[in-house]
Amino acid sequence: MNGRVDCLVTEEEINLTRGPSGLGFNIVGGTDQQYVSNDSGIFVSRIKENGAAALDGRLQEGDKILSVNGQDLKNLLHQDAVDLFRNAGYAVSLRVQHRLQVQNGPLGHHGEGEPSGIPITVVLVPVFALIMVAAWAFMRYRQRL
Repeated sequence: MNGRVDCLVTEEEINLTRGPSGLGFNIVGGTDQQYVSNDSGIFVSRIKENGAAALDGRLQEGDKILSVNGQDLKNLLHQDAVDLFRNAGYAVSLRVQHRLQVQNGPLGHHGEGEPSGIPITVVLVPVFALIMVAAWAFMRYRQRL
């Protein structure tokens, strides 16, 4: 537990049906336009609102597309990848790599059943202060009797 951020990498097959605005996402990358240093892969740069990808909901900005209809996207120029998507047909199968950031470290532990939003000290300190004020007021009032 050292506070660094790691990535959890998962792969998924996503089948999309081309809509009026195409597949509904933009791409970046390629051997001639590296988006990620030391990686010439093809990445999703934008999901278009109400497009096929947005309606499906699984493809996310930053995902790496590994293949289209079984054709590997390794070592392609950007324009060649664009052409591959444009000519992929009506029903398109994408092999996608998702990278989820995982926080390792002492930023807080949320066990089962614990709320994940507000730290408990934010609640307990004001409650404790109110109890102390009430006890002080009670003791002062009691001394007057």
